[in-house]
Amino acid sequence: MKKFVAVAVVVCLAVIAGFAQGNLPYQQIGKYHLPGEGGWDYLKYDPDGNRLFIAHGMSILVVSADDGKTLGEMPAQGAHGIALVPDKGLGFATNGRAGTVTVFDLKTLTPKSELKAGDNPDAIIYDEHSKRVIVMNGHSKDVMVINPDTLKVEKSIPLGGKLEFAAADTGHIYVNVEDLGEIGVIDSKTWTVTAHWKLDGCEEPGGLAIDEKRGMLFSACGNAKMFIVSTSQGKTIGTVATGDGTDAAAYDPGLNFAFASNGEGTLSVIRQNKDGSYGSAGNIPTQKGARTMALDPKLHRVFTVTADFGAPVAGQRRPPIVPNTFTLLIYEPSK
Repeated sequence: MKKFVAVAVVVCLAVIAGFAQGNLPYQQIGKYHLPGEGGWDYLKYDPDGNRLFIAHGMSILVVSADDGKTLGEMPAQGAHGIALVPDKGLGFATNGRAGTVTVFDLKTLTPKSELKAGDNPDAIIYDEHSKRVIVMNGHSKDVMVINPDTLKVEKSIPLGGKLEFAAADTGHIYVNVEDLGEIGVIDSKTWTVTAHWKLDGCEEPGGLAIDEKRGMLFSACGNAKMFIVSTSQGKTIGTVATGDGTDAAAYDPGLNFAFASNGEGTLSVIRQNKDGSYGSAGNIPTQKGARTMALDPKLHRVFTVTADFGAPVAGQRRPPIVPNTFTLLIYEPSK
């Protein structure tokens, strides 16, 4: 523990020194080709195995967080999100097309069970406080609560809108409701909805992260903003500009940084100022399409994935993905 604290202090001092010199706080340390074709969604970092679980089209790809080496792969039906329950040795992955959640063994990466979900299960988290897996069903507009001991769905909670990512603290689940521009609050003891916090000026909130110590939520908005919301008051206490195409959010408690990964090809770093307000620490160049991410809070590394794109095609919402270009990008604090 003392060694870890010392390393964290050194990293923090190095980042502060970088600010003083006018440098960006993060730098790219790795770029690795990954197998597979098609689109992608959420990433999940596994600290026990130092692995990344990546939702990639019709599979969950598992790779080394050091060098992107493929460690395994599981079939999926429209992969979206991954949640890990290490004390049970289980993982949970949402299948948007099939409307199910796959339960798999964390060691062998073999499926164990298939649970029926709502319409278009998307984001998924493991709440360590309630010891429950929480699934956000995007189209049926409800939150599903799974008991990892029994592998049973214990509750379905309507939230009234298209659901995106979620975060948790002791007693609460917070869910971004994309089409309503709000955060839905669920009591994780009674599993009832207790509040709807409007995010005035936040369009299509997607990614959501939490600083439990300070009681702050970081909601990534589709109109290039990060909203900082107090969990005790339910009020927006500040906004910070991000890059365009923001999707995911993360928070590093060791450095007190929040992040937004942006499809335009940047990683926005948000820091807390001495007066308690929040501001931008810089937009780190990444690569176009790198809109989702995962965080290693021990080494303070940020992981994101993307691919190359071809010329836009008339009638298609997104440009085609160039085959064999799926890529993992790794960033860490600048020295």
